[in-house]
Amino acid sequence: MAQDFFNINDFSCGYDKFRLSEIGFSLQKGTFAGIIGPNGSGKTTLFRGITGTLPTLRGSIYLKGKNLKSIPLRSRAQNIAVVNQFVDAGQISVEDYVLMGRLPYHGRFRFFETHEDVSIAQKYMELTDIIQHKDKLMTELSGGEQQRAAIARALTQQPELLLLDEPTSHLDITHQVKILNLLQELNDETGLTVLMVIHDLNLASEYCDQLILFNEGKVFTQGKPEEVLTFDTIEQVYNTPVVTRTNPFSGKPVIFLISKKMMEKDN
Repeated sequence: MAQDFFNINDFSCGYDKFRLSEIGFSLQKGTFAGIIGPNGSGKTTLFRGITGTLPTLRGSIYLKGKNLKSIPLRSRAQNIAVVNQFVDAGQISVEDYVLMGRLPYHGRFRFFETHEDVSIAQKYMELTDIIQHKDKLMTELSGGEQQRAAIARALTQQPELLLLDEPTSHLDITHQVKILNLLQELNDETGLTVLMVIHDLNLASEYCDQLILFNEGKVFTQGKPEEVLTFDTIEQVYNTPVVTRTNPFSGKPVIFLISKKMMEKDN
């Protein structure tokens, strides 16, 4: 059996009025995983706990068998890249912002980017379809464009683990698919491990090979999309009637919502 690449054990973090408790799951290298659940279920709280924005109250997180707390910050940044839901970049050009992804590879007295740094940044700006805006200030971009720049910067770090909080929330359907296709391609070709918080159950189903469903601060269930996204589980957790079918091309579950009007009409 393959050794776990990323592991969370009996983890707890949170706020005075809301805390996660007894969180535990593991990912093998090359997994494309999604964290799903209703608003307020703990998805973003867990994300902030993993990235260190919230202090750990209990438990531990391991990367390649090492406790995350024991890994030096520079080494951690070379292995893990983070894309937050909201980008706070300030008055900086898109190209310079993306090039910040190379900082973990700079030596103590290295102040300028190398040709390799620029080449890597350009590659991911092109792949995320943000290259045409490279000379603009980040503040001049739309929310969706800023999100794509943030993903380009994260990929420029060339991490082994990519953590994303709602990476498609500001994107139109074209760029949602483009970004997720890119992540899926990197996952397949380079073994990039992806863990993302995502609201859209159909996108989660189509792109993820493992889903972790949160409810009320705990892991409700986890497994393959077809194991997690059953109509009875969705109705129980989301308290919403749905119909589930199978995508004829991918074989993944597809969720259809039912309006109140249609429910009443059916009755």
